[in-house]
Amino acid sequence: METGRLLAPLREQGVLIVGSGLSYHNLRAFNAQGAAASHAFDDWLRATMALPPQQRAAQLMEWEKAPAARMAHPREEHLLPLMVVLGAAENEAASVPYHEDAFVGSLAVSSFRFG
Repeated sequence: METGRLLAPLREQGVLIVGSGLSYHNLRAFNAQGAAASHAFDDWLRATMALPPQQRAAQLMEWEKAPAARMAHPREEHLLPLMVVLGAAENEAASVPYHEDAFVGSLAVSSFRFG
């Protein structure tokens, strides 16, 4: 998030900051086997992103405590871009422009937008 905070002034210059990742990224269970974990983590993530800014940031920093967190993200690199973008738009509400409950047949995934 600190990296995003450092990038935040670029937004005032018209620079679009994009974080690319996926709310579920366990390639060993990128099928029906991962459905329950993807839904549990995605539900938590969407609820977290709807919180007021300070609560949202604090809860996201504790993401490993979320339901099915390490099943959804055995490694965190596909979740970290969300934290950078959140840091850049820290006080703005998040919207969910994309949510799918049956991605690749059974996985839940979401995208978030600020501003």
